[in-house]
Amino acid sequence: MAMLSFERKYRVPGGTLMGGDLFDFWVGPFYVGVFGVTTIFFSFLGTALILYGAAIGPTWNVWQINIAPPDISYGLRFAPLKQGGLWQWITVAATGAFISWALREVEICRKLGIGLHVPIAFAVAIGAYLTLEVVRPVLLGAWGFGFPYGILSHLDWVSNTGYQYLHFHYNPAHMLAVSFFFATTLALSLHGSLVLSSVNPQKGEPVKTPEHENTVFRDYIGWSIGTLGIHRLGLFLALSAGFWSAVCIVISGPFWSRGWPEWWGWYLNLPIWR
Repeated sequence: MAMLSFERKYRVPGGTLMGGDLFDFWVGPFYVGVFGVTTIFFSFLGTALILYGAAIGPTWNVWQINIAPPDISYGLRFAPLKQGGLWQWITVAATGAFISWALREVEICRKLGIGLHVPIAFAVAIGAYLTLEVVRPVLLGAWGFGFPYGILSHLDWVSNTGYQYLHFHYNPAHMLAVSFFFATTLALSLHGSLVLSSVNPQKGEPVKTPEHENTVFRDYIGWSIGTLGIHRLGLFLALSAGFWSAVCIVISGPFWSRGWPEWWGWYLNLPIWR
């Protein structure tokens, strides 16, 4: 179906959460809205602050640019701009941009008259980010526990945090998160490969129907979840991965400060081993 044939369906007035008709219009294929404007504002502000941080830093190497949070000694106070305050304002801008984009998605869903699955899914990702940069530092009492903005510096932070708890992969919530990430990849790769094989038949053969797809998995694993079910399963697996990844880091420090292998002592103390 050509794009223009269904634009009339979703380019309808109303459905806005704020601002009424003020920014209720489209620029090309993009809906604007009040939250589109705030997204642009916060995005430009955050980008400008990152560029400023790079300008006052020691390098323009995109791999080595590092905008670190304030020193732990500042606690939850505002820090001078060059001593971590820049990180704080970038975090504010990023949070504003992410939440604005999610609310803009809500407005589009309201215009289309569809469910809020997309903004809810994005909200889980936003929640994971806020857990790392806001919730966990607040629970630990200092913004310095947030991760820095930078490619290599961020990877170093992840590595150091893992070693801080001896073996981070012993974290039970981390186990769940990784399992859900892998399960998401497996389920959606199976789904994607099946769809591609169905709609790209060999020359002279017809395009296969969903019933053919169901038959493949009935023969393969004895049961087919169906065309709608696979998308619901994919959504559940993906959101579970994001949720448990947030849980695994927020419990590390505020609620468990020792090596994660020690947490499994309860298993060794079960009566069945005596």
